[in-house]
Amino acid sequence: MRALPNISQLLTGILAGDRALLARAITLVESRAVTHQVPAAALLDAVLPHAGKALRIGITGVPGVGKSTFIDALGSLLTQAGHRVAVLAVDPSSARTGGSILGDKTRMDRLAHDPQAFIRPTAAGTSLGGVARATWEAMVLCEAAGYDIILIETVGVGQSEIAVAGLVDFFMLLMLSGAGDELQGIKRGIMEMADLLVINKAEGDNLPRAKRAAVDYRNALHLFPLHPGSWTPLVKLCSAIEGSGIAEVWQSVLSYFDLCIPNGYRDQKRSEQRLQHFYEYTRQRLEQQLLSRPEQQQRLKELEKEVTAGTMSPYAAARNLLNHL
Repeated sequence: MRALPNISQLLTGILAGDRALLARAITLVESRAVTHQVPAAALLDAVLPHAGKALRIGITGVPGVGKSTFIDALGSLLTQAGHRVAVLAVDPSSARTGGSILGDKTRMDRLAHDPQAFIRPTAAGTSLGGVARATWEAMVLCEAAGYDIILIETVGVGQSEIAVAGLVDFFMLLMLSGAGDELQGIKRGIMEMADLLVINKAEGDNLPRAKRAAVDYRNALHLFPLHPGSWTPLVKLCSAIEGSGIAEVWQSVLSYFDLCIPNGYRDQKRSEQRLQHFYEYTRQRLEQQLLSRPEQQQRLKELEKEVTAGTMSPYAAARNLLNHL
């Protein structure tokens, strides 16, 4: 990683909307280098009073549903309406190699060339905590830079989506027609978290199937518990390729905020999210400090052998490791 400007320069650039300095600031807070942790924390504290005003929206869906095409269409609609849009794309990272797929800019051609948009792929890493930490920090920096709508794209339907749902105000689930098959494959928990279901690719010969799928999804949503913010999750149709239905989808999002900001639910949700992040970050830091000591690393290797061999239970090994602090 190249030398970074000082915190004052980064802060000034971010508040001025400098995209290059924003990108470098995100690189700083994402860095795992020990020497970057203190300046990263100082920068986040400095920008925090300038953040929090954006609408935070998570978007997920089954593979092949067209998430990036949908975000390109939605984001372009929003920038044309005068909004500044930041897209944070959580990428799948390999647990073996650490590699990730960072091709989102090629899949969002219009937004990639839009001066009112900022696209930043974020490698998910190997833990849910890593997803939440890196994405939350990037989101805060983008808000301080003046982006009033944050779209967080996730890679599919799985555990990382649960982590991302804990970062946003509004969670959107993109679906395909043929509801019977999708309902079998989608985890109930993901659908319960969704504030809006959007059936994409509702075009041409697929339109009748999409309409039937919408009926099935609406019926399924009636089986779920009531929304804690008094919101009734909706089902909408769209075609990201043709651009049809995108404005109606956005109007549904605005209807949610028209309800959940005045009734206090959005602020309550953010407060709970901040507290959860505090506990998650604390666990991460404790783990880093625990395993950074050479004597603890050696003890850990010895305990791993015993646990693997079955001569000590995982519970007893954990207590043993902590007792040696």
